[in-house]
Amino acid sequence: MSNNKILIAYFSHSGHTMAVAEKIQSVVGGDLFEIEPVNPYKGDYNELVEQGKYEKQHNIFPELKDDGDVSNYDTIYVGTPVWWYTMAPPVKTFLANNNFAGKTIKPFCTHGGGGASETYTDMQKLAPDATVSEGFTSYEDTATLDDIKAWA
Repeated sequence: MSNNKILIAYFSHSGHTMAVAEKIQSVVGGDLFEIEPVNPYKGDYNELVEQGKYEKQHNIFPELKDDGDVSNYDTIYVGTPVWWYTMAPPVKTFLANNNFAGKTIKPFCTHGGGGASETYTDMQKLAPDATVSEGFTSYEDTATLDDIKAWA
């Protein structure tokens, strides 16, 4: 598969998910796309946790600076930190605002100790016409290139 057919889309607040996305790109090639909300997340850890909880409880899809365009890609790696047992809300928006019919999503996530939880099954629900493959889960950004090669 040629590099122009692979997209690595990710949202990263602390930098862990971005670090894993960059490692994935070094293994598989492709284009990087950062999912960025119009209103960035601010505040200390506790404020961030409360905002994430609120957005999950109220099923909020925050507006993005750019929804991205997956139409020219066959395989889309989608990366997120795990917030409240699922993907971060900006990733929900990215999935909801793009057409993944006939595409393969290779999900990956970073977490601080809780694992992937419902992240990958929730991604499949938002992209029902895509094939969502087995996800890759990293504690923070500890994934090695060998780990990524074995998965990717």
